[in-house]
Amino acid sequence: MKPKVVAIIQGRMSSSRLPGKILADLAGQPMLTRVFVRTSRAATVTETVFATTTDPSDDPVAEYCDFSGIPFTRGSLYDVLDRYYQAAKETKADIIVRITADCPVMDPALIDDVVNTILDGEYDFVCNRLPPPWQRTYPIGLDVEACTFKVLEKAWKEAREPQHREHAMPYFYEGVQFESKVKGRKSDLRPSTFDLEQGISPRGFCVALLHHPTDFGDYRWTVDTPEDLEFMRQVYARFDGRDDFTWKEVLDLVHDEPELMKINAGVQHKTLKDIDKRALK
Repeated sequence: MKPKVVAIIQGRMSSSRLPGKILADLAGQPMLTRVFVRTSRAATVTETVFATTTDPSDDPVAEYCDFSGIPFTRGSLYDVLDRYYQAAKETKADIIVRITADCPVMDPALIDDVVNTILDGEYDFVCNRLPPPWQRTYPIGLDVEACTFKVLEKAWKEAREPQHREHAMPYFYEGVQFESKVKGRKSDLRPSTFDLEQGISPRGFCVALLHHPTDFGDYRWTVDTPEDLEFMRQVYARFDGRDDFTWKEVLDLVHDEPELMKINAGVQHKTLKDIDKRALK
């Protein structure tokens, strides 16, 4: 039987750097909707759900999703790993795709690349970026992670460190050493070329990391600050408010208009070590 692939988009109103960003307007639609629609277009994804929290600050998110017909779950505010596990269990997912709600140019073709890799390669965890010290080659904001329900449940039971709970999936890849590099084969659904590294983590998880052949890893296409939001509004304006453009079209845009990337060039990207201090109280 074909595995059920569930894309779970995490988002909350109480962002530490830009509160309320997931409902911020982006060319006439909340950012949440933009991410949901783009994620749902992935051919490999069976179902897409939005995972917000039970905190009262996220009542507007639940109300909006309910009104708009967006499937959603509510879970822990700071224990994102638990939020994912509960959503995955509720949707009976076999494969879980992790997407964050602050990535409004998420590309369904990249989701398909990651999902096809985990389905074809019998990996536990596949992604198209890892935090330092590993090198990323896709722009920040195109981050896709996928794992099997079996290993998600294992992490949910075993992970204790704050960064494991808040960042959801580092338990799988911490300390992994990539020993081989092979050329990623083209997807049957959406042709795409990528390089692939694979390795076994110290905890025994089989991990694969996808790379774009050209390094665009320092391009910033996520929304954490007002500057990021303004950049995204300019991008959407260039596409007349459509949301069916590809990440390669955004790449062409910023190369044609390099001044666009100056809008948020000074923003410092958060790291795996950055934990919301409110969770520790």
